[in-house]
Amino acid sequence: MSLNVDREGTAFSFKGGMLPMTVMELTSADPERIREQLAGKLSQSPAFFQHTPVVVSVEKLNEPHLALERICAVCRAHKLLPVAVRGGSDPVKQSAWALGLGWFPPQELRARTLESVASPGVEKDVQNSQDAEAVASPVPGMAPASSRIFRGTVRSGQQITAPEGDLVILGAVNAGSEVLAGGNIHVYGALRGRALAGIHGDREAGIFCHELHAELLSLAGNYKRLEDIDPQLLGKAVQVRLNDDQLTIASLV
Repeated sequence: MSLNVDREGTAFSFKGGMLPMTVMELTSADPERIREQLAGKLSQSPAFFQHTPVVVSVEKLNEPHLALERICAVCRAHKLLPVAVRGGSDPVKQSAWALGLGWFPPQELRARTLESVASPGVEKDVQNSQDAEAVASPVPGMAPASSRIFRGTVRSGQQITAPEGDLVILGAVNAGSEVLAGGNIHVYGALRGRALAGIHGDREAGIFCHELHAELLSLAGNYKRLEDIDPQLLGKAVQVRLNDDQLTIASLV
């Protein structure tokens, strides 16, 4: 008996991606305190609480027996959708998996792991060598090779990325589109879509645009939505920086 397998097309494929994800960083393990504060946030920004997927970060907690199921239930009651947990001990990891959630290692540990994978065999004292210094020092006046320049309009539904450097858009970013960078984002036109800079946690990254109408601005995971932006800044040339975990928007003129 032979098994008839349709080989004309594949049912799915796996692809790497950098989807924007809101991180809910817990500083309390008390579900009732979380419930109270979520209710307050809901009244301030109801548009945000519309089935928004979130990663629940427990990196600042020391709770091996975290009431994760209750916390997730509180989130869902306020129209937030927990999809994964970041950080925590092994019991927290097991609880996340039991609830059908993903689990990410703490951000600091992940960064160290990526660094070691990217530079296999490099000794700790490599920073003292003249060869390493020569490689690490960029030529004055030249942008890093990992930076990207995109010429034209970023259209609705399109995503432009520069994972390891700055992203320069010589044009507009339309509503419904998305630009992401490991470093800074420069938009020489109207920014109407979503802009996420410092996506690997670079707190020195910034966003610069000639005309601000952004649906969402994010720096190192901290964000502002259109409804949170001072209306007096809309349509203006601005720079966006991170100051004490708060996005600050200032005029460039």
